[in-house]
Amino acid sequence: MRKIHVVLRKEDIDEEKIRTCIAVVFDVIFATSSVAAALYHGAKEVIPVFDQEEALRKAAELTDGTYMLAGEKDGYPIDGFNQPSPLAMMQEHVKGKSVIYSTTNGTVAVRRSENARAVYASSLLNGAAVAQQILKENSDETIVLVCSGSKGRFSLEDFYGAGYLIDELLKRKPDGWVLTDAAKAALGFYTNFPGTDEECLQSSRVGKFISDMGLEEATFYAAKKGLLPVVPRLENGRLVAV
Repeated sequence: MRKIHVVLRKEDIDEEKIRTCIAVVFDVIFATSSVAAALYHGAKEVIPVFDQEEALRKAAELTDGTYMLAGEKDGYPIDGFNQPSPLAMMQEHVKGKSVIYSTTNGTVAVRRSENARAVYASSLLNGAAVAQQILKENSDETIVLVCSGSKGRFSLEDFYGAGYLIDELLKRKPDGWVLTDAAKAALGFYTNFPGTDEECLQSSRVGKFISDMGLEEATFYAAKKGLLPVVPRLENGRLVAV
């Protein structure tokens, strides 16, 4: 029996226990959605960093013209960086580039999970593909679904995304799972949410903040379940398409 657990905030990651697990990170609005969009639309890789300073250090190691910087701090774009939303990751200038990506929550959650046996970035956009990849591995490691949260707070949309992935796993393989209480709660929240995927994202605290910034269209895009058949996996500090 294979266990599925949900971590409600990146701050709750046990970096020692996660070493024997497969970690799947969610920052539905927008980091993991943007990673999926960037890789699907031709980015060579996405380099997740802790902050602006690390992003600039990584950029200094690369040749001009081979990378682009994208990021936000506390929800606001970083000066000199590209917009970090998934729609911005669909532009022509992303193709073939290393995207150095800095966000307040999602990229930090990926880095805090890097001790895991494998690390994937998932969202509503690519959750179906990630579920399929996990099942292909045919291993017995615990799957830890990491909700990035927002500056130490619980995020509704990440919890919803975790529930979606659990539902996709159970649809493909109904038996052989042990769900922790947190995993059962995420699955129940997802399957019983009384509205659409768009309404869930729009009703969340982060979703409302993003709408106030005029990025509502990107939020609607991030709600499109199963749209992108891409699986971002962390390899040598870089998220690449499996």
